[in-house]
Amino acid sequence: MTEENDGTEAHLPFTGVVVLDLTLARAGPTCVRHFADWGADVIRIEPPEALGEDVIGRRHGSDFQNLHRNKRAIRLDLKSKEGHAVFLRLVERADVVVENMRAPVKDRLKVSWDDLKKVNPRLVYGSISGFGQTGPYRERGGVDQIAQGLGGLMSITGFPAQGPVRVGIPISDLTAGNLLAFGIAMALFDRSRTGKGRWVHTSLLESQIFMLDFQAARYLVKGEVAGQAGNDHPTFTPTGVFPTSDGHMNIAASSGRLWERLCDTLGKPEWKTKPEWNTAAGRLKQRAAVNAAVSDITRHKPSAHWADLFEAAGIPAGPINTIDKVFADPQVQHLGMGTPVHSPLFGDTRMVASPLNVSGASRNIRSTTPEPGAHTDEVLRAAGYPNEAIEKLRASGAI
Repeated sequence: MTEENDGTEAHLPFTGVVVLDLTLARAGPTCVRHFADWGADVIRIEPPEALGEDVIGRRHGSDFQNLHRNKRAIRLDLKSKEGHAVFLRLVERADVVVENMRAPVKDRLKVSWDDLKKVNPRLVYGSISGFGQTGPYRERGGVDQIAQGLGGLMSITGFPAQGPVRVGIPISDLTAGNLLAFGIAMALFDRSRTGKGRWVHTSLLESQIFMLDFQAARYLVKGEVAGQAGNDHPTFTPTGVFPTSDGHMNIAASSGRLWERLCDTLGKPEWKTKPEWNTAAGRLKQRAAVNAAVSDITRHKPSAHWADLFEAAGIPAGPINTIDKVFADPQVQHLGMGTPVHSPLFGDTRMVASPLNVSGASRNIRSTTPEPGAHTDEVLRAAGYPNEAIEKLRASGAI
């Protein structure tokens, strides 16, 4: 509960926005989850048959349930004439459609931007693909690890000479979803001034390259091709993982001032005047020796001991937690990143909270992931279909 809402249900930023969700897998649902969490009426559209996640038994798993909370769900056969007509009626009333189909699929189903903008010129249409909506890879399907490789990330992850290593989370999927949500929000804001919708799209590949950030800039500006640096920062020393008597910890003495503080904290003031180490370039050149010298000291005391000393000295440092320790951390608990929720599947449990904090608005999970088609009749009645028409659609297999 925030001070601003005094315990009452707050107005959420996307209240009144209607989103039709055609997404599968992770990147698209990651985008849509932002809108669902912050008040949009998200209608997830799935085929009448048990396809996709249902077939491989994932729907009732923790991952699927975390991705699709705060939504309504209908079943609709977009391949049928009747089902497609229902979808177009929903589009007429919608603000946003989000999809992550391969280009030939949405063209074949007649649910592309070119198809839907004729039905609703105010529609904001969001797309995620593997490699882009145009170009030689347009029709290829893409998944996170393929984008990590093609986009260069695996070449800079891991230790020197180790060989390519994937990042431990689906970072291309998550980044593409987060960026698309931002793009859709931009288009909605622009529509409030122009009255016109837009097509906003990104891809796993574009998002992955964007996330290369300074490594990409090093190449584009200076021609430097970054390699693997393991747990060390690519350009600053000492910044990385160091042993302690009860495990390991991160230390980031990335500037000259922080280096001097580190020397004093470790009881080695003489390092500050050592000719080979008194510049950033010198420390980088002698990274192995610097890291070994620091490690020879840190390994004799526990992580908590060093964390307290480094905090007092103003040196960024911290533990390396397993997932259980993350959610046991007092700061994480204070931030409420494990949101309490009562799930019909799991009972009283927690799910990952939105990382955003908006004054006057709660980020509580309002509803758990619905069963397939749980809101079909409700949504169609709101769209103007009488009960008789709904039964006809059901009998035809369209819903």
